[in-house]
Amino acid sequence: MKVTIHKLFDYLLETTASEPPECFIGFSLARSPRLKDFLPDLDPDLSLDWNGVSFLGLPTLRQRVIDQAGLAATCTADDVLITAGAAEANYLLFRQILTAGDEIITEAPGWPQAGVMAKAIGATLCEVPRDEAQGWYLDPEAVAAAITPRTRMIFLTNPNNPTGRLIPEADLRALAALADRHGIWLVVDEVYAGLEWGHPRPPSIAGLTPFGISTGSVSKALGLQGLRTGWMICRSPGIIRDAMILRENASEIMNALGERIAEIALRPDRLAQALSRARAEGGETLDRMDRFVADQARLSWHRPQAGLIGLARLDGISGESLARRLLASPYRTFLLPGSAYGCPDHVRLGVGGGPETRLVEGLDRLSALLNSWAA
Repeated sequence: MKVTIHKLFDYLLETTASEPPECFIGFSLARSPRLKDFLPDLDPDLSLDWNGVSFLGLPTLRQRVIDQAGLAATCTADDVLITAGAAEANYLLFRQILTAGDEIITEAPGWPQAGVMAKAIGATLCEVPRDEAQGWYLDPEAVAAAITPRTRMIFLTNPNNPTGRLIPEADLRALAALADRHGIWLVVDEVYAGLEWGHPRPPSIAGLTPFGISTGSVSKALGLQGLRTGWMICRSPGIIRDAMILRENASEIMNALGERIAEIALRPDRLAQALSRARAEGGETLDRMDRFVADQARLSWHRPQAGLIGLARLDGISGESLARRLLASPYRTFLLPGSAYGCPDHVRLGVGGGPETRLVEGLDRLSALLNSWAA
């Protein structure tokens, strides 16, 4: 079946095709470093060919992936496949695990890739709603109740995209036990891991069950989206091999330069410094956003526990109507409507990107629009 576009990407395509906005309220990744930051650690004689290097990806990078995920005691570098971002890792898993007639359980709201791929494959998507009244809590018992004999995969994000809610360790272990009991692959997209606000980083699911598959990338917490370098971690050699073969027919082998830079970025000292900077900048901006929401009569939200985005509820306004008017003159400010996640009465607020986003000015423009909405 043909792959159809999901609302989030459709809105991005539509809004970026016209005059670019001046301000952004919704950047979902940390401020991006520059190439010059990595040049001292790059060998000028580095070959950009992939010959002679593992088809799974740069071995030193794969070990860095294991180490940053805290999985050195349970996984090895051979349990990692390097991919073109977390999105490709998820794509390879959907394609190899699901077939027509299967069922996949996911969360709502959640990353819409699961719904797009389920429809394309001919699988049935079962959405378990997160409870907004309880801060977007996901009940493991509700996930358990959704399992049928046809369920082949559970797909979640942790921290949740788009609400920033964390699945705590006890609930992750309950979900891992479900996967063990039913023999279901439990895929958790962990792209925002490392940016927790006052909460411990939950353990990666690949370390909790042989059916656990963790996906991630250097895009969000490290601001290295342009490298297109991500991964999957799974203790099943069959899953890794099948994904590698499928990737050979898509993006093919390796992004040699991207993997080298990603390996440098994930070295313990560099990683700690980058995360510390991202937490400092993101935390300060999140405090500002929290105050902004509190001051707006028509906005409310549950402050994200992790990551750089959150979902805010609107009082009496359609999220898409607000976003489109804010994008037009005189406001010229980008905001992602909650309809991209199936939540039409919400908007996604983001605190990433650094000064280039002109976030403070964008919030002033949003405030002016909200105050004049009735008129």
